[in-house]
Amino acid sequence: MKSYLIRPAGALVLALALASCGGGDDDKFTVQGTVIGLKYSGLVLQNNGSQDLTVNPPASGDTVSFSFPNKIEYGDVYTVSIKSQPLHQTCGAAREAPLSLSDTAGRLSSINAIISCALNEKPVGGTITGLTKDTTGLVLANGSNTGTYSPTLEAITADKPFLYSLPVQVAYGVTYSVTVITQPVGRFCTVQNAAGTMGDAEITNVNVNCVPR
Repeated sequence: MKSYLIRPAGALVLALALASCGGGDDDKFTVQGTVIGLKYSGLVLQNNGSQDLTVNPPASGDTVSFSFPNKIEYGDVYTVSIKSQPLHQTCGAAREAPLSLSDTAGRLSSINAIISCALNEKPVGGTITGLTKDTTGLVLANGSNTGTYSPTLEAITADKPFLYSLPVQVAYGVTYSVTVITQPVGRFCTVQNAAGTMGDAEITNVNVNCVPR
C-alpha cells in the first residue's frame, strides 16, 4: 500500500481514539443554582474565589436561576460564595440546603447551589425620659410589628434619660409606629418621631417623654 494512503488513515484512527477518551463538554459540569427571595440588585456570586457572577432579581416571582460560564471537570471541588450582598438584603446558603454551595463535581448528577435572601432587619428605639423608680409600668409597642417593651427597674432607678430598643426588629421598607400601650404610675408619656419606614440603619430617635399627671 502506498505510504501516502497510510498516513491519513493513521491520523483518522488517532483522532477517533482521542475522542473516545472524552474531554468534551459531556464530561464537564456547570456550577449553577437558584436564588430565592432576591428583591434588589447588587448580588455578586463567586466560584472558588475567582469567577464572579452578577445575579439580578427576577422580573416576576420569587426565584431566579444562575450559572457560571466556565464549566468544571469531574472530581473538581466548587465553592459558591457571596462576594457582594444586594442592596437592603443579606443572602446566604438556604436553610433547606445548607451544604449545597460547596461539593465535588460528579458526586450528584448535576450541581444545584441554593441561596436564600432576606430583607435586612434593624431595631427601633430611642430615649425615655421622666421616669423614676416609683413610676414604673410603662409598656411600649410597635403597631406594625409584634412584641412589647417595658423598661426594667434597673434602667430607670438612675432617674435620668436612658436608651431603649423594642424587642422585635423591623425589615427594610416596612413601616413602624411606636405607641404607649400602658401608661406608668403617676406619669403621662408621649412619643416623638413615633412612625416611619425602616431604612438601612437602625432607628434611634423614637423618643418617649414622661411627665407628672
